Amino acid sequence: MTLLSVNVNKVAVLRNSRGGFDPDPVHAAQVAIASGCHGITVHPRPDQRHIRVEDVARIGAVLDGVEYNLEGNPFAPARGSYPGFVELVRSVRPAQATLVPDGDGQITSDHGFDLHRDADRLRPLIAELKALGCRVSLFMDAGTAGIERAADIGADRIELYTGPFAQAFAAGDAARELAACVASAGQARAAGLGVNAGHDLNQHNLGALVRAIPFLDEVSIGHALFGEALYEGLAATVGNYLAILKGD
Repeated sequence: MTLLSVNVNKVAVLRNSRGGFDPDPVHAAQVAIASGCHGITVHPRPDQRHIRVEDVARIGAVLDGVEYNLEGNPFAPARGSYPGFVELVRSVRPAQATLVPDGDGQITSDHGFDLHRDADRLRPLIAELKALGCRVSLFMDAGTAGIERAADIGADRIELYTGPFAQAFAAGDAARELAACVASAGQARAAGLGVNAGHDLNQHNLGALVRAIPFLDEVSIGHALFGEALYEGLAATVGNYLAILKGD
């Protein structure tokens, strides 16, 4: 079965919009865990516009029996209280580090790595993260050439960027983008890589993706899940996603 990691960034966005401490992403993580999710994801950016540095440790302290997945740009330098992604990983030792080539100007992650350009810079960082005991996943575009190079530079998995698939699905014509996801997942698997997926996945499109790629290891979902939870409640929404992943 494909595992569900709940991304709690959006809870921190809501908290930060008002200031103070509520709603608390730690509490959201605890509810999601109690509802049966398999992991918690956070993506602390250097500008700390949602998840803050102190949140990373606070959330890590309440995870009991589920995986912690830290996402971030490994090339982003330390800034203010942000110590740099590798140092954050060193401080909490998550099960997985997902490397994403995002910058401050991006509202959200919107593209994967170009391994022809970035492989040499990534290789030593991947080795450093793996030495800390982390599984390393690289955020990659579906349909990109040379996806198997992720294995050559030491990555354990890729995470397929599913934004284009989700957009095409909403428009009613997802066949081409879904085929790209399937092809890239197959190439990654043939190279010995695990396959994760994430971005704009929701209760409407997730089933089609996991049926097409039954060997998906994990999906990371946050924005849609918390949007749906506004109407259905967080526990019920997590349960709905788990039922989709089980094929119910």
